[in-house]
Amino acid sequence: MNHPDGIFPLWGDKRGAIISLIQSDIEWAAPERNRITMERAILAAPPSDLYVLPEMWSTGFAVQPDGVAETEPSESLAWMHTMAQRLDAAIAGSIAVKLSDGTLRNRFYFVTPGGGETHYDKRHLFTYGGEHQRYTAGHERVVTEWRGVRFLLQVCYDLRFPVFSRNHDDYDCIIYVASWPESRQEVWNTLLRARAIENQCYVAGVNRIGHDPQCQYNGGTMLVDARGHIVEECRPGTAQTITAQLDMESLARFRTKFPVLHDADNYHLL
Repeated sequence: MNHPDGIFPLWGDKRGAIISLIQSDIEWAAPERNRITMERAILAAPPSDLYVLPEMWSTGFAVQPDGVAETEPSESLAWMHTMAQRLDAAIAGSIAVKLSDGTLRNRFYFVTPGGGETHYDKRHLFTYGGEHQRYTAGHERVVTEWRGVRFLLQVCYDLRFPVFSRNHDDYDCIIYVASWPESRQEVWNTLLRARAIENQCYVAGVNRIGHDPQCQYNGGTMLVDARGHIVEECRPGTAQTITAQLDMESLARFRTKFPVLHDADNYHLL
């Protein structure tokens, strides 16, 4: 494959963080079995700096969370910490959690070795599917840095709202973890590339396969560069992991040569 500026395959000279995107089926409401599945996928992947799992990877997308959502601090979060320490790598993905105050969150965790932990609560709840009826939306925009890359954390439906994800020259890569239905697959494919182009950044989109009580999923996990090129992508409907390196020096050169971010309109969300 002819890789465009900013992305180099794993077998090239190391130029930045290595990320692995894990496209997997999710067994409904079975956290322990899903942890086993994800652990096998991670251990089978090339050594990486970051492993990314889909939205609600431990349970499936639980619009009706009673008896499904985990209680924070959850066993799945503890597993993420164990795996991060074991592999000296970050583990990222969202979990349906019930907090001590009784509220439910679709919480995207970014866990690093040594006990480091950042989280983002999904802002745009999926009203069409009823997610807003049981979950509490987050409001904070979260960027976290790991091994030289600044990551903006986003969840599924957030992909449709470009103002919230606008790049203020404060991140290098957006991560979207998702349970995006097969019926709207082309929207997913299109918007991932659009977010990369307009924000002059990498985009890592990780979607599940299989089915749950509501929907069928066909994946579409991909890595897109700042020019909108699909660098690596998983086969539709297949449990698969893709791995690549991000080159921050090449990204910086592209942003300097073609200064989209500096020419953008000057406005902010209230």
